[in-house]
Amino acid sequence: MIIAATLVLTAGLTATLSSAPDETIRLTPVAKGASAKLGGYTPQKTTFTGEKPGGVTKVPEGLTAPAYGTINIGEGGVHFVIDEPDGKPATLSIDANRNGDLTDDAPVEWKGRITKGKDGKPDTTMYNGSAVIDIGEKDKPFMASISMYRFDRNDPSRAALKSTLLYYNDYAYQGEVNLGGTGYKVMLNDAMAKGDFRGAPLAAGAPESASSGVSLLIDVNGNGKFDSRGERFDIARPFNIGGTTYEVSGMARDGSAFKIVKSSQTVAEIAPPPDHGVGKQITAFEATDTAGKTVKFPGDYTGKIVLIDFWATWCGPCMKEMPSVVKAYQNHHAKGFEILGISLDSDKSITKMPEVMEKSGMTWRQIADGKYWKAEIAQKYGVNSIPATLLVDGTTGKILGANLRGEALDKAIEKALDRSN
Repeated sequence: MIIAATLVLTAGLTATLSSAPDETIRLTPVAKGASAKLGGYTPQKTTFTGEKPGGVTKVPEGLTAPAYGTINIGEGGVHFVIDEPDGKPATLSIDANRNGDLTDDAPVEWKGRITKGKDGKPDTTMYNGSAVIDIGEKDKPFMASISMYRFDRNDPSRAALKSTLLYYNDYAYQGEVNLGGTGYKVMLNDAMAKGDFRGAPLAAGAPESASSGVSLLIDVNGNGKFDSRGERFDIARPFNIGGTTYEVSGMARDGSAFKIVKSSQTVAEIAPPPDHGVGKQITAFEATDTAGKTVKFPGDYTGKIVLIDFWATWCGPCMKEMPSVVKAYQNHHAKGFEILGISLDSDKSITKMPEVMEKSGMTWRQIADGKYWKAEIAQKYGVNSIPATLLVDGTTGKILGANLRGEALDKAIEKALDRSN
């Protein structure tokens, strides 16, 4: 999933940095479940073919349509074989211990989820699963979980991903640091799922868009969330907290130890985005929808209960959740419920929107500027992961719910409509 835009931090974190900003920091590893704590993930891609890699010495018996690939994590990566026989469930095996034998590793739970077409018949099957891989040092293992998913190879809207496995890190580190006499909850994220927390080096003069792939998340405003603006810092770049510029140094490959030191450089402090918690006021904006008409939010929705839905055609979890969103719209639209979609599609994938929307039954207004993760409203709201939703009273601008799913969304809409009538 490319999950919710915000999260509640885990209590009881014990790893700390003392008031001296150059002491070694040792955070607590999170071997599984980190993506939810991080507030999302960045999907990585790897392709597979019918050619077996030379490093694979043994595969499971009975494979009828095997295809092989490598997940680029840890030293040398890990090989996998995916078997997708016609008319039968697919299987996935991963060489988690990197010994070339794909039969002596823990089995991968690889489950298919069928999506029905407009006629109610099975249309496409999306698979999801996870595996545990040791990304630690020889004498210090770190059994880290990665999550994977795969779109239906016969889905015409996903033709470019026909031979692609997508995966992301479900591991991280968490704890607390003290900077300038103030304690902050933090997480260390290997967002590119390389298994190397040192990240990729950045060349001198690298553009702002360049990333090492590893970030330090700091709850600067103490609101229990990691916001995308002002609270997520690339470990290869200096950052400003409380008027002091710091930088990360001495990062261990496995992320088990590093330092935060005062930097010789000076960068500006970036304020976190507005607080869009339940009960707060939504930030107003004006934009142009995909039909070329001006949207003034929340002004255009006076007398309505509206769901702002941040999504993208390339987001598997978004599309997995979409049937529930469509159902909610169909059930409550006549009673005063509206949806305003905010697409994080890129200038390339945005062309898929009409087809995906028609196929999914998404008939509401959409705003899409083609800027991917830099979409203007997503930046304004501090959305760094999707799907992300906000349920808003269009008359008062008050936020009634956030990141609601399935039955919880339906009940929240019903409650809001009853209250407004």
